[in-house]
Amino acid sequence: MHSWCLEVWGDFACFTRPEMKVERVSYDVITPSAARAIFEAILWKPEIRWNITKIEVMNPIRWISLRRNELGRVIARPTESQINGESKPPIGIFIEDERQQRAGLFLRDVRYRIHGYFEVVEHRPNDGESLGESGWAFDLGKSEGKYAAMFERRARSGQCFHRPYLGCREFACYFRLVNADESSDRPINETRDLGYMLYDLDFDHDPDDPLPLFFRAYMENGVIITDRRKVEVRG
Repeated sequence: MHSWCLEVWGDFACFTRPEMKVERVSYDVITPSAARAIFEAILWKPEIRWNITKIEVMNPIRWISLRRNELGRVIARPTESQINGESKPPIGIFIEDERQQRAGLFLRDVRYRIHGYFEVVEHRPNDGESLGESGWAFDLGKSEGKYAAMFERRARSGQCFHRPYLGCREFACYFRLVNADESSDRPINETRDLGYMLYDLDFDHDPDDPLPLFFRAYMENGVIITDRRKVEVRG
């Protein structure tokens, strides 16, 4: 199973701790779910699932405190009568009425190397393909090769479906495909127990109310192992 390494960096990052209810406070490093989202921004298909195996912290962990404007609520799902303009309130949010100023403790000048691979979970049949017992046609070898070439081509040329970000959409992320074995750069020389960290959200549990999954993150010489086959993940 082939694995890739992306080097990602940005001016600011915020990987919000879920226990902080009002003010945003970031984890010390990028979470596996945020790292997975970067891979998905480059190549996302319903037939593949990305898995993050290792995170290397390349820059020292630095913090910055900022105040910024946020909205106090999100747009509710409109009713049919609102869509047709037959009832009030109208669809949308009046920013001046919902603006809230909040403080946040964010990361700055971040740089990571993220290692990950994908697995094919299902393959929709093309014309002329036969269906299996489950109603899907599986050709794992062909699909993996096709998607691997597609990802490498897009990552090397800087293409993405949407601009990847570091936790919050306003914190844009730069990326490049690298060969970590040939690079002379090394992670930071720091070892610490980062405690329990958000691993990912389990949408198979309930698509409308996904189950949060956590793991015990331990950074050794700047390297965090996040391979689900090697770490204990708890729901």
